[in-house]
Amino acid sequence: MLSFSLSRSRDALLSLALGISFFLCILWILNYFSIDLPSTYLASSIQGPSLTSLTLQKVLQDAHPIFGTSSSKPSELSTATWMKAYPDSTRLVHMNLPGTHDSATWNYTQVLQDELKYSSKLGGFSPSNSENYRCQTKSIAGSLGAGMRVFDLRYAWDITRTSLVFWHGDALQSETATVADVLFGFYHWLDLHPSEAVILSFQHEHKNPDAGTQMALFEILTSPAAKKYLVQARGTLGNLGEARGKITLFRRFDLDLLPDEYEESIPGLHFSPKKWTVNSPNIKLPYNPLDPTEFAYIQDYYHPTTPLQSGLSVPIASKYKALTANLLRATTTHPDELFWSFASSTKTDDEPPITPRMMASGDGKTGGVNAGLKGWLKTVKWGLCWWTFGRRKRVWSRSSWG
Repeated sequence: MLSFSLSRSRDALLSLALGISFFLCILWILNYFSIDLPSTYLASSIQGPSLTSLTLQKVLQDAHPIFGTSSSKPSELSTATWMKAYPDSTRLVHMNLPGTHDSATWNYTQVLQDELKYSSKLGGFSPSNSENYRCQTKSIAGSLGAGMRVFDLRYAWDITRTSLVFWHGDALQSETATVADVLFGFYHWLDLHPSEAVILSFQHEHKNPDAGTQMALFEILTSPAAKKYLVQARGTLGNLGEARGKITLFRRFDLDLLPDEYEESIPGLHFSPKKWTVNSPNIKLPYNPLDPTEFAYIQDYYHPTTPLQSGLSVPIASKYKALTANLLRATTTHPDELFWSFASSTKTDDEPPITPRMMASGDGKTGGVNAGLKGWLKTVKWGLCWWTFGRRKRVWSRSSWG
């Protein structure tokens, strides 16, 4: 038995020695005749997507229900990089920046609402018809490609109170796409479009946020990635050069349940919801704690106060009047201040309900707010304008008119 084991050991050693000798012989021949193995062969066993690349792919996949996928249409190549045409010295308050209202709602169809029904019920929410909540049809990524640069994001805890996700009122927009995931979608897009500047407005969607909600958002907006991609200035809007490749933060939320140092260490412009006048056509808010003379002039008349059952044209006319009044103020007063206008509105308490789509696009007989603005906006400077169902393929800089 011992003899048999020793014999097998000798055979194994001999086979190993022959294998090594053969391998060394092959290497000598290759070296002697200067033969190179194909680089693809050498790399195939050791190369592939990096861990960083795979991680980003995973995050972008998780973000997809809200962020979407970037468009590669040739028609959008110019609009995806339109800011390239303007010098770094251009002040942001001197630019017209188009945006989308309730940007996360683009995919909120009745099919999606039905899929989220049980999660919503678990959280105690029973949203009405999906058309009452949907304000967009183009994804965030698609809107970026089409030239939109300002995005309205509404967040709150998910049903399990473990992650911040996107809502419109009591309508959950996705169970999986978190605020953190979607921000990485913006970061990635800015890496691919470094000439562009983006403004993100964050607003807590449900009543009475707790300290946990405030802390969760603070950690997301002050993470190492956020510090790289968010403009770190507080209370000021600089020039385009400082904002290129970055996100300027509009904070429609408070951190009043956290110690003061948290508020003092987060960047962006603060528009406290406690100071925001609900459903007002003319809001005036300070945004620079170091300069009390700097104001934002805001129109957020989202629910026209017209009589019920007065038809579609009456609330559309009321909204259009409030909207154009604020846009005209941007052309005639306070040339160095921030103007912020929402083109979106709804009147879902009417019978039949008037949805955001109807207010924006009309009903085939009555033209909507968007149609009224189509030609008008080409002739004036208007600051920030947030669209519902925006389909604009061209944007204009306020500096074009001096």
